[in-house]
Amino acid sequence: MTSLFQAPGDASPLAERSRPRRWEDLEGLAPVIGAETPVGRQLESDTLTSTLLWGPPGSGKTTFAKLVQLHTGRPFVGLSAVLSTLKDVREVMERARVRWASDGTPTVLFIDEIHRFNKAQQDAFLPYLEEGSVVLLGTTTENPSFHLTPALLSRCRVAVFKPLEEGEIAAILTRAMEGDALMREKGRPISGDVLAELARLAAGDARFALNALEALALHFPAEQDLTPAAARDWLSSGRVVYDWGGEEHYNLISAYHKSIRNSDVDAALYWLYRMLEGGEEPLYVARRLVRAASEDVGNADPQALRRALDAKDAIDFLGMPEGALALAQATAYIAAAPKSNRIYLAQQAVQSDLRKGHRYPVPVALRNAPTRLMKEQGYGEGYRYAHDEEEGVADLACLPSQLAGRVYYSPKASGFEARIKEWMDVWKERRGRAARRGKGKAT
Repeated sequence: MTSLFQAPGDASPLAERSRPRRWEDLEGLAPVIGAETPVGRQLESDTLTSTLLWGPPGSGKTTFAKLVQLHTGRPFVGLSAVLSTLKDVREVMERARVRWASDGTPTVLFIDEIHRFNKAQQDAFLPYLEEGSVVLLGTTTENPSFHLTPALLSRCRVAVFKPLEEGEIAAILTRAMEGDALMREKGRPISGDVLAELARLAAGDARFALNALEALALHFPAEQDLTPAAARDWLSSGRVVYDWGGEEHYNLISAYHKSIRNSDVDAALYWLYRMLEGGEEPLYVARRLVRAASEDVGNADPQALRRALDAKDAIDFLGMPEGALALAQATAYIAAAPKSNRIYLAQQAVQSDLRKGHRYPVPVALRNAPTRLMKEQGYGEGYRYAHDEEEGVADLACLPSQLAGRVYYSPKASGFEARIKEWMDVWKERRGRAARRGKGKAT
């Protein structure tokens, strides 16, 4: 079986040709491989245990694995979860088991994008990890807590790779410009300002930065001045880092909703367009906007919900990109609106009571009695029609007797909800007067 890692050739991308061959040339990974870190100590003694490398694209995960391959004295096999079947993986692990039984040497098995394996496939690793014949080295851009099984996680260390800083990416680009033979021979000079712009546009992804550098150096029109602005325009106005199918999708929608909740209009608009420019489904954003209007604005401004639904209708009517402006308009309105989560808290309180078993029969007075039998059973007895009452409210218990006096909704004294609070106080006072009148008549 062919290993995932092949020696880079002239036709390989710059990102592959310029991979570091020494640990000290790695940028941004000191927190993971530093001399005093657990992983660093294991690398020094060539005793690396099963490790999952979690981080965004271009943060150095595959380069780390390549360096392990170059420097370990143990057998190393690299596979991709995208290209390999479970049968392929089992064949490798069975050969590792034979070698382990023969000389006690474990095989380092590198699995790129291991999160793409399903639960049954992930469970196949367990016996080999348990006996020690295989040391698993896996990469994932997805949160291991959500995409890998607890059994597999419990047998591996998780090394977290952060997005690279702009300075670290700039250093990588400079080293590639100076050290790559093809770039020295055929590439045009790239100024420090352009390298800095590429580092900024990369948003932590060294692979993107290297690919962009190679494209500029080899293919940017020779007759044009290569300025940061020209480079940015030529590279299609930069790059939005957004993985709509992965963790970044959830991170950005969370940032959007929380910015709205915190009444930060500018931040909400920024996260909105980060998603839209990255290709997010606009109706998904509209659904979250509707949720924010109910959960975080609520009755402090009942128009917020209408604004969110109007934005959804505008997207349906106009499509994209025109509909994006309606989303922005609604986002700004809802972020700036007065906030109240009292309806959300009321929902939680009601659901909590129901989950605790507070499920009682409907009071007899509130039951309809469309048949004679139901009337004979007392359905509707004691009901009083509010519109016929002197103050528009009857002395009528509408909650089950077991929940008498339970308060679920307590409006804030701000925004439009202050008016609702006034109304509720008025109805409460009128119900009290109706109850006192009823007691007076009874005596």
